[in-house]
Amino acid sequence: MSAAVDIVTFGCRLNLVDSERLLREARAGAKGERVVVNTCAVTAEATRQARQTIRRIRRERPAAEIVVAGCAARIDPQSFSGMDGVARVLVEPGEPRAESASEGQTRAFLAVQNGCDHRCTFCVIPFGRGPSRSTAPADVLAEARRLVESGKREIVLTGVDLTSYAAEGVSLGGLLRALLRELPQLERLRLSSIDCIEADAELLDCMSAEPRVMPHLHLSLQSGDDLMLKRMKRRHARGDAIRFCADLRAARPDIVFGADFIVGFPTETQEMFSRTLDLVEECGLTHLHVFPFSARPGTPAALMPQVNGALVKERAARLREAGEAALVRHLDAQIGKTLRVLTEKGGMARAEDFTPLRTPGAEAGVMFDVRVTGHDGKALSGAPAA
Repeated sequence: MSAAVDIVTFGCRLNLVDSERLLREARAGAKGERVVVNTCAVTAEATRQARQTIRRIRRERPAAEIVVAGCAARIDPQSFSGMDGVARVLVEPGEPRAESASEGQTRAFLAVQNGCDHRCTFCVIPFGRGPSRSTAPADVLAEARRLVESGKREIVLTGVDLTSYAAEGVSLGGLLRALLRELPQLERLRLSSIDCIEADAELLDCMSAEPRVMPHLHLSLQSGDDLMLKRMKRRHARGDAIRFCADLRAARPDIVFGADFIVGFPTETQEMFSRTLDLVEECGLTHLHVFPFSARPGTPAALMPQVNGALVKERAARLREAGEAALVRHLDAQIGKTLRVLTEKGGMARAEDFTPLRTPGAEAGVMFDVRVTGHDGKALSGAPAA
């Protein structure tokens, strides 16, 4: 009888990819019950949840060997190794490989880059994942071909700092071109979060001209105020973000933008926050991920004057409300359109621009046209187009 091996994953899409590898390795060496906890360090809350999960596993499965991996484990291994029930803490970030993780039968996340050479003042991820490394184009292509041949209809390229991809003279835009050229049967190619200031000309041209590159980008913006961006040590200014969205929308009018924001960064005033609120409309953002600032030990931001916690929560709520209103406006604009969707698990589907659409009872991994008739404020509804 094979050993029972499970994995619990926190954090980003790249962690999902890492978890596929960790699960294979854990199964190969397991002699008894084993649970791998793949941690995230992007916020204090993510690390707290990982610790809470380890304690719960210890209570509920006392015979299980607990192995801790991921960014939080690599940054502070001692704090995890001292927890009751933890047998091992994995601290090696690993070399970049063309690894992937599948989301049901619909899409696959393909890691092409790892690590980061930048030092944003709020971020500990470079300490956990090391410097930027990119996977060789031939290895990416081979894994992408395997995914397509296994039936995946959409591939999402992912990485810690995806736009820094550079291997054997090939940029991220060049990698997209190669994948589209060599895999004509690949129906959808999508990017995960990117940094707008690093987008190369070939990437922008590819986004503009290639219909199989999906018209959706999630931007790492973090703030709409220039002084905040400088104190965060970001590489773009407010005007860069606005210009990037406007230029790409002019070249591809159907594109939809999402964005990450940090609210309540040290020294943030109400006026600074208001400029972030305004950016939602000025960039035409649709999908927001809002993070209340979380001081991470060892980062410069942890030593800066902190914003009152109640104010941080209030601002986060206001920005989320602005994001919800922006999403409703976008959903309203889709009514009456015919959209090509790809179904997922749980009766949901995604349009090319990543807009969710409810498809109750539909089999996952099916692509068809839907005539949009309404929405519930979070997702579209409709019927198959005639």
